[in-house]
Amino acid sequence: MTDLPSSLARRGFLIGGAAVGAGALLSACTSNEPPAAQSPNGGANVAAGQGTNAQPGKMVTIGFSAPAADHGWIAAITKNAKAQADKFKSDVTLKATEGTNDSSQQIAQVETLINQKVDVLVILPMDGKQLTSVGQAAMDAGIPVINLDRIFDTPLAYRTWIGGDNYRMGVNAGNYIAAEMKKKGIASPVIGEIAGIDSLPLTQERSRGFKDALAKAGFRVGPRQAAEFTVETGERATANLLQAAPKLDALWNHDDDQGIGVMAAISAANRKEFIMVGGAGSKNMIDKIKADTDVIKATVLYSPSMSSSAIALARLLGQTKGMGDLAEHEIPASITTYSAVVTKENADQYADVAFDS
Repeated sequence: MTDLPSSLARRGFLIGGAAVGAGALLSACTSNEPPAAQSPNGGANVAAGQGTNAQPGKMVTIGFSAPAADHGWIAAITKNAKAQADKFKSDVTLKATEGTNDSSQQIAQVETLINQKVDVLVILPMDGKQLTSVGQAAMDAGIPVINLDRIFDTPLAYRTWIGGDNYRMGVNAGNYIAAEMKKKGIASPVIGEIAGIDSLPLTQERSRGFKDALAKAGFRVGPRQAAEFTVETGERATANLLQAAPKLDALWNHDDDQGIGVMAAISAANRKEFIMVGGAGSKNMIDKIKADTDVIKATVLYSPSMSSSAIALARLLGQTKGMGDLAEHEIPASITTYSAVVTKENADQYADVAFDS
């Protein structure tokens, strides 16, 4: 998810292009307390490890800024950050701004945090391009910045970026659908796509990954509609797609928040002949997948648990610590979460990172 929108995985990470499992991050970005259950909204708090990072260290004040919590994914981002900071309460103080979808207001809020001389900043910008300058101002003031998901225009504006992999999200959705089509012996399947906002790079990357994966399997994307990451637009786009496509074999919806509307349109049309894959990993979609009584059979994670990890990384930066399971003395400059595919078979494994949509 690069720049925008409001609604849009933790089991593995790509660090500098190399895969690092969740265990490496868990033992490196550690808590001061015994492992706890998940955070209130799909946070899967970073658990305690055995190394020196697990011990209370220097007090760190972390400033946190994100857009308004007006959709499930963003709401979970903020809740997870606060819950993770609470796990580190013996050596972390969190100063969170009020979420806003006005970039000018978010800039002003971050400037206030800079003037308060917080030790580290975690910023999920409403618009990465527009907030680049304030990220760079923080870095110039000696405050390291964790740029969360929607990336700034230049690495000069952040110390570490952590976020999702939109291209691989599309690839993994395509791979799952392709495998299911081959399993069913469908040689020329009709595969639909409900995308997000087409003007956004994140949507373009997801669609490109989906197209590439299907092409590798000898398939192609069929009917396609773009929505706007909202329930209403998801329902409208899906109704239009279903009306234009009397037969489908599979459908990929980019986002589980808009997926509520997608599912409503499917139900209203009484269409059951195809399988559906979702995107992001909301709790209600994972529950439906586990129940296996509807068209949705999988969802590809784009988990808001990344904000829990961002707070853990900010703590390490503030205490000048590295990640314990890595040879390097410093935390990486870039961490990309992995877009795991959640199915009926592994739904319980990913329940801790599900969020309310």
